[in-house]
Amino acid sequence: MEVLVHAFAKMGGRIKFAEIVPRQRPMRRQFMEDFSLDVQRDAQGEYFLLSRAPKSTTEFIVLDVQPKARHLLLLSRKGGDKHRFLLGHDERHWFVAGVPETAAVSRVRDAMQALKPEGVLQSERKIRSKDRDRRSNRARIRQGEWFFVPMRDLRVPALLILRDEPLVRSRGGKPHVCEQLFRFGGETVYVSPGAASGLTEAEYRILTDAERKRWNWQVMRRDPKVYVRGRVRHVDHQTVTLVGWHQVLSNTEDQSYAMRNIVFLD
Repeated sequence: MEVLVHAFAKMGGRIKFAEIVPRQRPMRRQFMEDFSLDVQRDAQGEYFLLSRAPKSTTEFIVLDVQPKARHLLLLSRKGGDKHRFLLGHDERHWFVAGVPETAAVSRVRDAMQALKPEGVLQSERKIRSKDRDRRSNRARIRQGEWFFVPMRDLRVPALLILRDEPLVRSRGGKPHVCEQLFRFGGETVYVSPGAASGLTEAEYRILTDAERKRWNWQVMRRDPKVYVRGRVRHVDHQTVTLVGWHQVLSNTEDQSYAMRNIVFLD
């Protein structure tokens, strides 16, 4: 564990260790079956918490540390089962992101690329490599887990523009609020605390009356196409101002096993 402590300190962060106690209250980020990674806070500020089951045999290996960027790539290994996590500091807070298993990366920079959706990768084809890690470049703007790609030819009827609309993902959390938003497509789902990723119409209809009454349900669209312009606000990030319409794309951590239950709900 001393190796991890040293690596996290090199990044500029702290790590603590705990044991997963049966029936304990679930953590905000319960990643895997025998361990979890989370960001917590104490009197000294934020820190990473690595919790393990009592009989866990999972190994943890730091693949890369970038002190200047304040990022670290962590590998968990249990037999032939391997998962990678990008940990770092983004504007005001530390974060943990699961990297898709299809990307067998070994460097922080490669992990950052693996977390970009295809639409962003395509938009950055003519961007210099050194500029692709920036929060903003000519091809797109990033705010947290969301990317905004310019759509210069998009025209939206004024009556279809929504004001002060939130962007959310199924894991919950604080919404990103968009000054102007236009959406279409996607799948209608019924969302509740007991079905955070949403139930389709058919799944909702087979519920008993008691199951429906147990929760407050909200009708939303799963994985719609969303475009925004104007200011996008979030309490943990600097406000970005989008001139013209931009397509909203989420990072790819939902493709990792650790974060497989994340979906885009709007």
